[in-house]
Amino acid sequence: MCQLTIGEKTESYPAGTTFRAVAEKHQAEYEDDIVLVLAGNKLRELTKRVEDDTTLSFVTTKDAAGRKAYRRSVTLLMQKAVHNLYGDRGITVRVNHSIGQGNYCELQGEITVTDEVVSSLKKEMQRLCEADLPLNKKSMHTDDAVELFKRLGMKDKERLFRYRRSSRVNIYELDHYKDYFYGYMVPSTGYLKYFDLVSYKEGFMLLYPGKDSRRVDPFVPSENLYQTLKESSAWGKTMGVGTIGALNDAIAEGRIGDIILIQEALMEQKIGQLAEQIVKAGDKKFIMIAGPSSSGKTTFSHRLSIQLSAQGLHPHPVPLDDFYLDRSMTPRDENGNMDFECLEALDVERFNHDMGELLAGKCVELPIFNFKTGKREERGRMMQLGADDVLVIEGIHGLNDKLSYSLPKSSKFKIYISALTQLDIDEHNCLPTTDGRLIRRIVRDARTRATSAQETIAMWDSVRRGEEKNIFPFQEGADVMFNSALIYELAVLKQYAEPLLFAIDKDCPEYLEAKRLLKFLDYFLPVPSEHVSKNSILREFIGGSCFNV
Repeated sequence: MCQLTIGEKTESYPAGTTFRAVAEKHQAEYEDDIVLVLAGNKLRELTKRVEDDTTLSFVTTKDAAGRKAYRRSVTLLMQKAVHNLYGDRGITVRVNHSIGQGNYCELQGEITVTDEVVSSLKKEMQRLCEADLPLNKKSMHTDDAVELFKRLGMKDKERLFRYRRSSRVNIYELDHYKDYFYGYMVPSTGYLKYFDLVSYKEGFMLLYPGKDSRRVDPFVPSENLYQTLKESSAWGKTMGVGTIGALNDAIAEGRIGDIILIQEALMEQKIGQLAEQIVKAGDKKFIMIAGPSSSGKTTFSHRLSIQLSAQGLHPHPVPLDDFYLDRSMTPRDENGNMDFECLEALDVERFNHDMGELLAGKCVELPIFNFKTGKREERGRMMQLGADDVLVIEGIHGLNDKLSYSLPKSSKFKIYISALTQLDIDEHNCLPTTDGRLIRRIVRDARTRATSAQETIAMWDSVRRGEEKNIFPFQEGADVMFNSALIYELAVLKQYAEPLLFAIDKDCPEYLEAKRLLKFLDYFLPVPSEHVSKNSILREFIGGSCFNV
């Protein structure tokens, strides 16, 4: 008998009992479905068995790890449905970028995606769900996995595992359909009751539950985001670097230097085109820039200012941080902590007054926020706008019209910036853009703020909640969406991030996330940073920038 400490109670189970059996006994105590367990400080799938005495806690679809496991499993369910319906015609599915609470997918082969096709796929997924088929995991030697995926025609996975250091990989099988997934899965298809498929563009959206883990929210199309992701993916494929395996090929073959130069040249070209667009728009005095954490907003603002100057304008940077209220007046969140990310943390009235006066041609003294004292100060920072002067305003609320409510719409040009990576892990595993931003932030915070990786990971959920509330809802209102991701960056960030992640102790709550990120970075071959130009957005995170960032 094994003793499992669950909360404040200790329960006895025969050795060999599955965690699924233990979870089913406790499911009624949870609003959300239990899909994984935390045994000791290790994530375990429900198919694993009790082997010794340990502490046990349950991971539900409301938790980040549980939500990811659920979504991976639904993806496998969808792939199996495609295989069942169209596999004999050689048709496969490509799982593309994330949009909202879902993934955009396209069918590969001689088929046109219609509403009827999508409806048939959904019905087949529901049938497989009702059949409650097991998702079996098998450990396989890496060489054998390469041969398997070569035989199955999954060339992206064949490439990926060619550079795998680990001698073994886990392969999942659903009713004889085999595939590899980056992370844990649920035990059977019966767990996968909540999903939806809707036609979109040339493919379809595979939708998952959002905040309510037992309900799929209606799909809200995001045209700007879709077009930006499509353009970035197309460029990656044109370069022959659409997946991690392809990037590793380029590194191994000595082509990465040229790829870095081309990528940086393309980004400079896009920033230059954006400056031209602003000039042609005419009478734009306020260039409003916003985006989620670690998007490279500061470097982008500098580079855009240079390009605006080349167009004959006189840009002036204005950080929204300078309009923070004094710390004594900062609103509190539901936990009683200062909420620096809400709009009410800024002096909105002062901002509108100062910007309105500038627009009227008056001379204004702009404030500067002193982060050491937590107070706004007047230091004689005078400004007056001439005919060719523009303000480059950067901050998380830049796209929210409640911030600049008094300014004419015609005077504003809004830019949404985010790091929307062009890379996929393989044809069925997208590279999460949030992972790329988190790794950027871990590296930057350690360098500039003496913040450990553990501390950065601990605050990341709070940062993400702030983004969901204050940034993402306004992205479609931007005049332009700019992608700051660099196709090569994770190969460079790897050497900076890995030591920081390895420093997290196994007993820390953040260890599981560190372990996941380390596994993720293990896919990449490293690239030295000397190839990276001094004005690159990546320099904002690794250091060595020619800008004050």
